[in-house]
Parts: sequence; structure tokens; C-alpha cells
Amino acid sequence: MTNSAPTADLATDTLRPPRHFLPESFTVTDWAAIEPYFQELRDRSIHSANELEQWLLNRSELESVLSEDLAWRYIRMTCDTQDQGRSEAFQYFVSEIEPNVAPYDHALNEKMMASEFLPGLDPARYRIFIRSVKQALDIYRAENIPLKTEISTQQQQYAAIAGAMTVTLDGEEITLPRAADRLKSPDRAVREEAWRAIQARRLQDAKPLDELFTSLIGLRHQVAVNAGFANFRDYMFAALGRFDYTPQDTLEFHRAIRETVVPLIDDLDLERRQDLELAELRPWDLDVDPSGQPPLRPFETGEELLEKTVTVFDRLDPFLGQCLRTMRQMGNLDLESRKGKAPGGYNYPLDETGVPFIFMNATSSLRDVVTMLHEGGHAVHSFLTRRLPLSADKHPPSEVAELASMSMELISMDHWDVFFTDSEELRRAKKTHLESVLETFPWVATIDKFQHWIYENPQHTEQERHQHWTQLFDEFNQRTVSWQSLEQVKPYLWQKQLHLYEVPFYYIEYAMAQLGAIAVWRNFRQNPQVALAGYQRALALGYTAPIGDIYAAAGIRFDFSTEYLRTLADFVRDEMAKL
Repeated sequence: MTNSAPTADLATDTLRPPRHFLPESFTVTDWAAIEPYFQELRDRSIHSANELEQWLLNRSELESVLSEDLAWRYIRMTCDTQDQGRSEAFQYFVSEIEPNVAPYDHALNEKMMASEFLPGLDPARYRIFIRSVKQALDIYRAENIPLKTEISTQQQQYAAIAGAMTVTLDGEEITLPRAADRLKSPDRAVREEAWRAIQARRLQDAKPLDELFTSLIGLRHQVAVNAGFANFRDYMFAALGRFDYTPQDTLEFHRAIRETVVPLIDDLDLERRQDLELAELRPWDLDVDPSGQPPLRPFETGEELLEKTVTVFDRLDPFLGQCLRTMRQMGNLDLESRKGKAPGGYNYPLDETGVPFIFMNATSSLRDVVTMLHEGGHAVHSFLTRRLPLSADKHPPSEVAELASMSMELISMDHWDVFFTDSEELRRAKKTHLESVLETFPWVATIDKFQHWIYENPQHTEQERHQHWTQLFDEFNQRTVSWQSLEQVKPYLWQKQLHLYEVPFYYIEYAMAQLGAIAVWRNFRQNPQVALAGYQRALALGYTAPIGDIYAAAGIRFDFSTEYLRTLADFVRDEMAKL
């Protein structure tokens, strides 16, 4: 399939662009080597709008080099959380370089905004960037620099704790993602054993994870107060650049999800119980195929997962497949689960080279396929924005970033026969994924609403936290599932969500982007070529336009009203009914 969407440079161009400010041989060693470049930017005289624009490009080059160096330190650390050297290398940047960068970053923002030549910059080209710089100036406080360093240091502890978790099943020590594969077994006893083992292992670290979270809450609240905010929630809305909606809007979105999507999930769970011929559903019954078939095994190795994903991307557009081939050639993938690896998955943009890195914990499940497609969507986004002039242009807000990934999950489904050659398995895979699309909304609402309460009530006790979490979980999730005799587990389920520890308030965007992705898919159903072109055109904008304009470029609306949610949720249910 071809399209007329802008595709930046072909992914075969893997060389980083030439440097114009830093020496080609420059590498990040210590602060003493970096500071002269910040000093030059701070002290440079600017005599025209053209010189101001060149100054911005030089600053962006320095930021990209530092960003990519930090990225690699993080990637290496998460690939092996037990390697002390990797952890120390990351920590060195966080504790010795970032705190020194922050005051210069603030000074450069002040210099830019005070320039008499700022009005001479193209307002259409720079309005989003200027808006973000103004916001950064508004919330900057020097006294928050050491607090943010301490927060970054403590956040590392989560990956180390979670990455060390294993269980022993059938005499074999395995990671929690591999143990979770057993939750898809048709044998209910196998599922229950795995579920109980996973929860028991998590509960072993429940206390230290609670204590870590309490510490992070206190530090984050102090950052917010220092910046003049009533609480960390309000601070983060400013820090994340949420210009397009308010905290109250997200609370309304929670309500809309409860009214429109939660009843659909209840219906699906009722069908599941009937199909499985169970008197009652238990937590270990939610991942098994209701038909009683064994779990889908769409691949065996990480290399097979990658190769099949490349084929799917090629079918959509050869440019998309070339993006993944380029990453493979450069060694920018680490896909398989193993002991000592941090949990979760991510696509980490590398700002200078423009070729990102995909990290995940694949075993051999459908969920892994979806994760690979999801992170592959992020990767395509990185390729489409890699040659935008400013580093800030390459980092759209999460509402846009997650649109890239979640849309890819859905528009790729027409080609999932690459993974599932049997028509019945293909049907099962699609139906299972569409169920998970709907299930995204209640879980996101639970996590987000939990964070609102957490940071509006920063002095709460651990017991109050557990009680409030349980209340929210019961409001949005598994309302037809029996938790009898498992009450000790439910208060700690939130601890598996790494976003709470590492990227607070980065979560409601998943639900917003999921709506957008469904809308992209609906367009794709009507005209694949036009929808795919719009998708790439929107992503290529990076963050040079407001969220609403980016969504419009994709041919959809940035809208999370009750009416829009109901319309799109009904579309998903209708598509499921066709399977």
C-alpha cells in the first residue's frame, strides 16, 4: 500500500546528522566538559531574528546530545538492573549532570523570552515551542533541583525491586511475565497456581514498595508547593503542558468511562463465565480463552516476533517495515524477558541519531505481539519526526505519542494472519485484543483517579491508601469477579503499575489516545489508504501544532466526551460481533 504522507527521510539513512555546534568527537564525560557550551549559549550576543534562530538550533543540538547520552544510560540499566556499573552510570548523570544543567536551562529560557528578536520568529512555526518555554519558566524553582535529583534516584529503586521478582513453578525459576503466560492455560488449577505465586511474590515486597511510594509522594508534594501549587496534581498538569484540558475534565472522563464502558466489560465477563461454565469467575479466569482453547503462541523467539512484525509493517507501507529493519541493523532492540531485566516495555527516542530503541519482556503471547506493534508505532513516530529542527519538536505530548502506538495496534489487525495462519486462531486473537481495548478504559480511569486522590491528600496513611485503592478498583474493575479469601491481595494491585513510581500522571493519555486510535481505525475500515496517509501526516507534525490540530490532520477529533466515548465503544462492540 502506498501513501502520500510525509515520511521525513527514508529509514535507511542511519547516520546522525553533522554537528554544527559541538565537536564531532564530543562525548559526555563529566560536567566540566559540558559546561563551556552552556556558557557560550548563555553569553552569546544575538543581533537578529536569524541569529536567534541559529542560537535555538545550537541549543537544540546540545540538548539532543545530552538526551541521547542519558537515554543510553537508562536503556542499559533497564536491560540489566543487577549490573551495578550500569546503575551507577545512570545515577551519575542524574546526580552530577542534570542538576547542573537545570539552572542553565532556566537561564537560556529567560534569554530567549527576553530577546527583542523573538517577535521576528515565524509565529506559526514556533508558537507551540514558545508556549512550552513560558510554562517552564513559570514553574521553575531553583530549590526543586536537588528534590528532583532525589526523586530520580528513588525512582530507580522500583525497577530494581520489580526486576528481581521471580517465582518457581514446576521446579523452574521464571520471571513474572513468563509466569503470567500460565494464566492463559485451559487448566484452571495451573492458572490458579500461577496467579497465587505471582501475587505472593509481589506481596513479599509490598512493604518496601509502599514505603518507597510514600517517600516519592512527599518529595513530589514539596516540589509542587515550592512552585506555588496547591498540590502535585496541579503542578503536573502544568509540567506536562496540559493546555487543552483541566483536572475537572479528566474527572468527567472517569465518570463517562464508568457509565459507558464498565457495563460493557460486565457483560463480557458474564459471557466469559457462561462460556467457561463456571459458577463464579475468579481473578485467574480472566486471561484464558473462553472457548477453552490453549493459549495462542504467535511466535517462539524475539527474532521471530520482530521478523513477523516487519512483515506486517511492510504490508501497510514499506517505509514502516524499513524503520524496524533499521533498528535491527543498529542493535536497537531488546525484546525477550529474562531475570534481572526491568519490567514493562518502552520505545525510547534517541534525539541525535533519530533511531529509537525498543525494550520489552516478550515470552510468546498475544499480548507480546500487541506490545511489539504498540512500541513499533512509537518507533515509526520517532522516524517521522527525526529531522525536525528542534529537539522539542520531536517530543509531542503523550496524548499524541500514544495515538501513534495505539492506532498501530488496530490498523495492523488486517495483517495479523502473519502471526496466526489458522483462521480460528486469527479470530480469537482479534476478539481478545478488542476486549482489551475496551478494558483499557476502566483500568486507566482507576489509576488516574487514584493519583488525583493520592496527591490531593498527600498526608494520607498507607492504610487509607489501600482502602481508597480498593474502593476505586471495585468501582471500575472486575465487578462480577469473586475475590473471596483474596482480600489481602487487592489493596496492593496498584504496585504493579510502574507509571505510578516512574512517570506520575502519565496515564490518562492512554484512554484519550485509545479513543483517537479507535477513530483512526474506523477511518481505516472505510478507506485504508487515506487513513494511513492521515496517520503518518499527523505523526510527522511532531509537536509543532496543538493536539487538536494534530488529531485533525489524522482525520479525527480530540474529544473524550461521553457521547463520543459511547459512539466509539459501540463501534468496537459491533466489530467484535462480526468476528
